[in-house]
Amino acid sequence: MTSWVTSANGDTDFPIENLPYGVFDDGAGPRMGVAIGAFVLDVGKVEHGLDAALFAEPAWNAVMAAGPAIWAALRERLTALLSDETYRTAVEPHLVALEKVALLMPFRVSEYTDFYAGRHHAFNVGTMFRGAENALPPNWLSIPIGYNGRASSVVVSGTPVRRPWGQIKRPEDELPRFAPSARFDLELEMAAIVGQLSDGMVSVAEADAMIFGYVLLNDWSARDIQAWEYQPLGPFLSKNFASTISPWIVTMEALAPFRAPFSHPAEDPQPLPYLSSADNSAQGGLDIHLEALIETPKMRDAKAAPARFTQTNYRHAYWTAAQMVAHHTVNGCNLQPGDLLGTGTLSGPTLDQACALIELTTGGKNPIQLPNGESRTWLEDGDTIILRGWCEKPGAARIGFGECVGTVLPTP
Repeated sequence: MTSWVTSANGDTDFPIENLPYGVFDDGAGPRMGVAIGAFVLDVGKVEHGLDAALFAEPAWNAVMAAGPAIWAALRERLTALLSDETYRTAVEPHLVALEKVALLMPFRVSEYTDFYAGRHHAFNVGTMFRGAENALPPNWLSIPIGYNGRASSVVVSGTPVRRPWGQIKRPEDELPRFAPSARFDLELEMAAIVGQLSDGMVSVAEADAMIFGYVLLNDWSARDIQAWEYQPLGPFLSKNFASTISPWIVTMEALAPFRAPFSHPAEDPQPLPYLSSADNSAQGGLDIHLEALIETPKMRDAKAAPARFTQTNYRHAYWTAAQMVAHHTVNGCNLQPGDLLGTGTLSGPTLDQACALIELTTGGKNPIQLPNGESRTWLEDGDTIILRGWCEKPGAARIGFGECVGTVLPTP
């Protein structure tokens, strides 16, 4: 397809096939918008044929709650407004250049659950602590493992992240000490956004229809705090200080061409019936390319480009978002529009596809080398991490997620 917004027809994350949803402020207050090429469309200002109340609050939660029929109608109308030249005169005044806006949280995070659905990450980290024979806990291949995160500390791309304090106990220490984290890490993840209310258990097929879209997620991690606190109940202060998401929600409609078959290896335990469906097997996977880059203070001062240090694909996830939703509700737990479900670190099968420094450096033993001669074992103050994601294949337009960016600030 083509758009009369010419910047949407070239090299961009936001062609007309994408139309991701966000919230922006150009100085006149936060509003709901859709990205198109180098611009954001002020959705509340155009004739979309929907209830204006859906756009009254600068957050996409009301649209999510309105349901899939409204999602489809809005997307169809926006596509027409931005592709048909006859609408140009009415719509063009409501386009604002992306370079002139601040991008804000695109929705109110109702709750946040972070799963542990990256098998290669789980194996790599488990090997460091328990050896290869016992790397994966006995239940890992049978259920989507997750923990409750902190919704209030989910922040949007561009928000600085301050290095946390916490209790730290090294193996040689007799007692823990209170100090800033010295083993500060990132985790390259994605996150599904629940768009519909659930009341009781939902099937995998029902769960798939509940997902509104995806964002990139950096689940910042303080490894030294985590090592001391995670037994017996899992991560707490090592994770809840900040989780960064990208500002654009890429909808399931936009991702439809990039669905892919999904299955567990034949030698693994196969999902129990409540975690299975024919559609999930046929198209539960998503072919999304992912990468992480670093910009150190020295790079910034030298005006050097950020350096990519890993790349992977969402297809390495061991559980689909629909399976995570279904499992989340199996005990009667309700989900709400705006619930955020992290995938866990999406490392691939080889070391160059590892998506956290704890893996890339083998627990801090082997620093990674950067193009400018610097090295990193853990993140240092002033380092900026940039996550990117995109989909492309023959016969379909390339679409992207934009960037998920965070800079590490020193402890106060």
